[in-house]
Amino acid sequence: MTAAIVGWAHTPFGKLDSESVESLIVRVANEALAHAGISADDVDEIVLGHFNGGFSQQDFTASLVLQADPAFRFKPATRVENACATGSAAVQQGLKTIAARDARVVLVVGVEQMTTTPGPEIGKNLLKASYLNEEGDITGGFAGVFGKIAAAYFQRHGDQSDALAMIAAKNHRNGVDNPYAQMRKDLGFDFCRAESEKNPIVAGPLKRTDCSLVSDGAAAIVLADIETALKMRRAVAFRSTAHAQDFLPLSRRDILKFEGCAKAWADALDRAGLTLDDLSFVETHDCFTIAELIEYEAMGLVPEGEGARAIKEGWTEKGGRLPVNPSGGLKAKGHPIGATGVSMHVLSAMQLCGEAGGIQVPGATLAGIFNMGGAAVANYVSVLERIK
Repeated sequence: MTAAIVGWAHTPFGKLDSESVESLIVRVANEALAHAGISADDVDEIVLGHFNGGFSQQDFTASLVLQADPAFRFKPATRVENACATGSAAVQQGLKTIAARDARVVLVVGVEQMTTTPGPEIGKNLLKASYLNEEGDITGGFAGVFGKIAAAYFQRHGDQSDALAMIAAKNHRNGVDNPYAQMRKDLGFDFCRAESEKNPIVAGPLKRTDCSLVSDGAAAIVLADIETALKMRRAVAFRSTAHAQDFLPLSRRDILKFEGCAKAWADALDRAGLTLDDLSFVETHDCFTIAELIEYEAMGLVPEGEGARAIKEGWTEKGGRLPVNPSGGLKAKGHPIGATGVSMHVLSAMQLCGEAGGIQVPGATLAGIFNMGGAAVANYVSVLERIK
């Protein structure tokens, strides 16, 4: 353990017309400092996770964090990006700075504003997280990429439409009690399973309820080295982290195995000296329901091809063997690209501190987080444990 989360902030996710990238950053930066009980003077470095990809005309956004407080002036501030795993990339960059002893306290902010962009441009921006030389003309944009993955999975392992609908229904049910979630409505299995005017096919076998939401939002955490963290109000330590980057083209790998995800999970659990059974819950990257299904296999919960078993037997329900996405996941909470990974860390820290309200997993002591960029290209895992 080299660092811990000592404070956090999180906006609601959704269509936030009255906000801007700048206002969202400023809001969570100040709220995270207040939650940690420190001032801007105490921060040694700033890391901003912001995908952008065309969503915001204002680029070069790292210095927008300085708008939160004049005391941030002249402090190092850097923007990082790694597609949909941008938030976790920012978190791990902050951890590396502390591990190198270049900082004792780091502020990490994740942000995205997507809903002000016209629909066709949203799809075009998101597709930039795929290999355009091979996938740039795919029907349905990035949903088309995962529609292709779902169709291939069905061909290899059988029709899993029931399992995908159960995952969607679980996550929407969990999201009802998450005050930050974009969609706080229990849609039920029947609605998620049936193709309808309100739940049309989007790409391949994927329906609208299989796809995460277009969202605005921000989240922030304050990181501190362990010595500093133990003097603070609360401390949620990083038991381990891992990052595995895979090939971008789908053609260079077996996309149904999510091998980068499996590698990151194996490395993180090994470094933590734990097994999957030791975890109290997992927040995983359900950008599409087929992703969560395959992630059950990649994390080692079930063998390859048996992901449906985990959801059908209730293992990943809130009261199951390993609750997955008690927050509602990206499916219900929303998916503002740069904020997602930071959000996962905030909500996991809340769980471990017993401050998660209606989404609380009773007695949670160890959290696993998986945040993914592209189609299992950028793969980040964190294992968290409260130490104060």
